[in-house]
Amino acid sequence: MLPTIAHAQEDLGPTQTVGVSSSPLVFLVGMVLLAAFLARFSMGVINLCFLEEESLASIEKRHPYLPRMRVVASTLIITALMVVLSYKTIAGLAPFDGPYGTALAVGTMCAFGLVALVGRLLWPAASKQYIFAALTGTIITFALIGFQRSIFSPTAARDPFVMTMGLVCIIVAWRFLFGPWRPPVKAFVLGTFIFWVCVHMLSSASHAERIAQLLASGIALIPAIIWCMLFLGYHRQRLSMVVLMFFSGMLSTAPILLYDKVLRSGLELQFFLFRIVPESFTQTSNTFISGRIGGDSPYHSTIAATFVSFLLVGLIEELSKFWVLKRSGSSSFRSIDDVMQLGIIVAIGFAFAENVLNPNYFLSFVKDYLVSGSPDWAGFMGNFLGRSILTNMVHIVSTGIFGYYFGIALFSQSYMTEDRKMGRRVFLPRFLHYILRLPEEEVFQREMALMGMVVAVVLHGVFNFLVTLPSLLPGQPTTIGDLVGANPQSPLHFVAILVIPALFYVVGGFWLLTTLFSSERNIKERVVRVTDVRAPAVA
Repeated sequence: MLPTIAHAQEDLGPTQTVGVSSSPLVFLVGMVLLAAFLARFSMGVINLCFLEEESLASIEKRHPYLPRMRVVASTLIITALMVVLSYKTIAGLAPFDGPYGTALAVGTMCAFGLVALVGRLLWPAASKQYIFAALTGTIITFALIGFQRSIFSPTAARDPFVMTMGLVCIIVAWRFLFGPWRPPVKAFVLGTFIFWVCVHMLSSASHAERIAQLLASGIALIPAIIWCMLFLGYHRQRLSMVVLMFFSGMLSTAPILLYDKVLRSGLELQFFLFRIVPESFTQTSNTFISGRIGGDSPYHSTIAATFVSFLLVGLIEELSKFWVLKRSGSSSFRSIDDVMQLGIIVAIGFAFAENVLNPNYFLSFVKDYLVSGSPDWAGFMGNFLGRSILTNMVHIVSTGIFGYYFGIALFSQSYMTEDRKMGRRVFLPRFLHYILRLPEEEVFQREMALMGMVVAVVLHGVFNFLVTLPSLLPGQPTTIGDLVGANPQSPLHFVAILVIPALFYVVGGFWLLTTLFSSERNIKERVVRVTDVRAPAVA
């Protein structure tokens, strides 16, 4: 403090009469008293934190309440390093990129430290895990945002080292985000990650965009909650598990969104020995179809390419949902119903994030029918119900049926035992076992998982294709009457083409899922056979 006091004395004007001897002395006394109070307070916090892990006699040895200089020095160094790294990580990222960004960043870090301290005092048993979860989610968030910004910067496309390291760090951080923690802790990590991503997105948007985004998010959350409550009635789940799977479903949209951003930005992925030039799924499908059925008309090639592109999109989305389902829910699977139900929650989270993040969905509905001009409630409700019911149900049916097959694969041992008792034999695993001597149970597992993925991808892709097909047909028919060429007075002109996929997926899909949920074999609790653990080799 002495240099500060001397500098303050030099800045005093000639008309100011402040005692040169008394003012620094009072200031120093005040600082010493404040330091003593803070030292006593911090030592009390340390003693309280270690009360459950250290004997009282050991704690009493730390009189006169001051820690050792080694502890003080290491704490200061580690704290300084964390502050510097935190500032370097979040500097330039919204909301810490304005003229007051530094002050806001420092204030945010201090506020989080104060909240962590209060939580440590009030909930000493559980606060460690949640403080760790909050720190982990925060660090991963700004690290991924920073890496994403560096990759999409103009210089990154010409530097293969930055591009490679950025992608590797993104993959490692993404896997670390779904670490092997308990469901409440993992849900807190993902919740912190989503919170900071939302803060960054809202801070980067204009005021009008921010209001529309908040309205769209609140409106899209209503059908998501209703769908969750509807399917949670079949089998009770812990709230932390439901929140975890919903957050996991939201984050499962990241691969398709990242690829879409790479595509829209025109970024070429430059690596050391090769480069990747991303192109749209429609363009890739056109190239593939033209090389296979080049003799057909361009009209048929366009329809076939559109169908293949939707299958590719469905494959990426279903694989992403499967990955988060397995990473987040494997420790809680006790029955086939559990796998189906948690898979449906993942699908609902995916649909919610898709409705909010895609500018053509809920955000567009809010801007077109509610914000711009006079509100058009009829147009808004029509689009709102279509997205809330039909598209949500497509994700629910696809991932729910995959969850059914994946559940059979997980519990294949007990499932096959029951089949043998009932005199049933699975053909393909038995055939491959006799011909190639492959393990029957392992073949059955892979068969069920592959069948579930194929069914989910086909259901997903067929729906997207049926919705888009009218715009590809001549005349762009919108009703059944237009499609079949009925006379103008025919009642078929009052039936929209979208009614067919709506009835199939909503009514048929709901009936199929309720039938699977009510099956006694699916309700029965089972034990997963541990097949990944092997005995160590003996020399």
